[in-house]
Amino acid sequence: MVDKAQDNSGEQSTLARSKTTVEVRTLADLARIAGVSAGTVSRALAGKSLVNTETRERIQKLAREYGFRPNQMASKLRSRRTGVIGVVIPLGHDKRQHVSDPFFLTLLGALADELTESGYDLMLSRAIPDHTSDWLERMTGSGMVDGVIVIGQSDQFDTIERVAANYRPMVVWGQYRTGQTHCVVGTDNAAGGRMAARKLIDGGARRLAFLGSTTGIEIAIRFEGARQEAARAGIGITHIPVHLADEEMADEVAAALGYGSGSEYDGIIAASDLIAMGALRVLFENGHQVPVEVQVIGFDDLPLSAQTHPPLTTIRQEIHAGARAMVERLKALIDNSEAESLVMEPRVVTRASTR
Repeated sequence: MVDKAQDNSGEQSTLARSKTTVEVRTLADLARIAGVSAGTVSRALAGKSLVNTETRERIQKLAREYGFRPNQMASKLRSRRTGVIGVVIPLGHDKRQHVSDPFFLTLLGALADELTESGYDLMLSRAIPDHTSDWLERMTGSGMVDGVIVIGQSDQFDTIERVAANYRPMVVWGQYRTGQTHCVVGTDNAAGGRMAARKLIDGGARRLAFLGSTTGIEIAIRFEGARQEAARAGIGITHIPVHLADEEMADEVAAALGYGSGSEYDGIIAASDLIAMGALRVLFENGHQVPVEVQVIGFDDLPLSAQTHPPLTTIRQEIHAGARAMVERLKALIDNSEAESLVMEPRVVTRASTR
């Protein structure tokens, strides 16, 4: 009588010896072992849903057991794909702004997660449009990427539109305009501006200031929304240009709110959370109590906004959901499918910097 444990052990050792003698170097080799076509193996290893789950998992298991890794370069040449997505941040409106800006880092992190899970690598470029008029064409025409994501329209709406007329796989984070060519994912900035102004007015503010440079499209729309809401309440609003670059922002916020001048306003709408954080610091340093004397509201709802003193009330942009939507739309465009723009609704996140 044969012991089953010994019998199984013998079978396993025979299989192990066979794997050391069988060399699997090509898709055809693995296909012969799996008893399927090379095309099925290719689709299974790529995780395609065209192959049923059981077959796909069996082929992937065999590939691991035989130590088979497909030639990715050859595969990319055959499919005319690079497996790389270009991500461009144009800074025509604020040339000193850095990629280390907390908003960029938050959105880039979310995009990197989504792209990696979709099997793509990411190539990042920070573009200063003043230095070259073909900043976007250099990425789209490089042959190095399968598609492009643009973070922010800056003051480059017309350039993006021109490129989008001839280059399809591109998605932009920014402001949607009726009839535009390029696919955009972003927040309803006008609604966000209205919400910010209404929040301060409902809290009793009557002397409003908007801190932010309006050379960029999104911030210009936020200011216009805030101005319209203030006008409906019969209240004026002072626009104070503040850049997003750290080097300029600190001095501009200090000039606007420091040295006793902060008492001119009892409600401050900041174009970004970073500007709002600067406002909180300057008001504190000059002896103004927030929100008793001055209410402050930001825009973005970055993770840092809950850590300020006092915690910052802000207008939330759905950054992670937006990143997911951008990648989904870009994948559709790469596959020659249709993709519609998405305008996401903002919402007020109330914390202790407002009443």
